Amino acid sequence: MALKLKGIPYEYLEEDLPKKSPLLLELNPVHKKVPVLVHNDKILSESNVILEYIDQTWSNNPILPQDPYEKSMARFWAKFDEQILQVGFMSLVKPEKGVEVAIDEIREMITFLEKEVTGKDFFGGKTIGFLYMVVRSMIPFCLARAWECMEIDMIPVEKFPELNRWIKKLNEV
Repeated sequence: MALKLKGIPYEYLEEDLPKKSPLLLELNPVHKKVPVLVHNDKILSESNVILEYIDQTWSNNPILPQDPYEKSMARFWAKFDEQILQVGFMSLVKPEKGVEVAIDEIREMITFLEKEVTGKDFFGGKTIGFLYMVVRSMIPFCLARAWECMEIDMIPVEKFPELNRWIKKLNEV
């Protein structure tokens, strides 16, 4: 999405995630996962690292805020988003503390996102940017779908109306 917004031509390769192709294992031997960006024979992995690289390499249509404070806040929320997912996935993989405790912890964290998106079309700004790209794949798709297998609505509309409005808007973009 970042390359498209900046008008940079690119080649997209679909990856069969469970099978992990030899190319993926060659390009990302450390994490063995997508995304991976190859530019001028340089290889990068991890979504946020790739987004920042793209933004610094091609200065047109910036995706990170230009204001130092706003840029720092975008990085803060991106890190917070990662923490929510970590708590969510760890509670599914290692449910020692109990599902109800995990649900409460995650929903408490999501409450901060609810406040942050209230009245906004895009997370982290007035247009599509860094934070929008980070959060758009993580919260609605990874977190919500991970819990669907247990028939748990992690982001119920009655508790998180603004976040659900924002997620619905994601599908329109």
